[in-house]
Amino acid sequence: MTDPAHHSSEHSASDGEYQLSGFLPYQLSIASNAVSSLIAQRYRTRFGLKIMEWRVMAVLGDAGSNAKDGGNDRSGRLTQRDLTEVTLMDKVAVNRACKVLEERGLIMRVENHKDGRSHLLQLTPEGEEIHREVMPLAKATERELFEGFDADEEASLRDMLERMRVRAATIAGDAG
Repeated sequence: MTDPAHHSSEHSASDGEYQLSGFLPYQLSIASNAVSSLIAQRYRTRFGLKIMEWRVMAVLGDAGSNAKDGGNDRSGRLTQRDLTEVTLMDKVAVNRACKVLEERGLIMRVENHKDGRSHLLQLTPEGEEIHREVMPLAKATERELFEGFDADEEASLRDMLERMRVRAATIAGDAG
């Protein structure tokens, strides 16, 4: 008899009980996509931003906030490579999002004095304005998602997700 306390991660493909729906990467991907889609739906109509475009803007906005607080030596400017590393998005998706945002006048390229082969990206004043408007909407959606979770559960989930991210990076580093 199967003990219900056993987690699905203990099932192997050969025991006939393994389902894709119980596979951690699948669960994380589905949850991430559902949350991102919900948030994107709420600002797509108003701002015309796709998920990847908003992620780039959010990271640049955070970098700008950190620079104003003294936490960044590049004045809120990041390279596309930085954006790829921070967002864990494919470099083609980052490139495409940056191109759209630049064409819309929401981000701009500035000279990278440390590396003449690349440019730094930063939000334009219009991009900063949109960032300021969208962030409260995104945070309100986050609060809605956590309704029904107590503070300890929310903290535990955030902690577990961070630990999982660090563990995956560690394993990838060990393998590479």
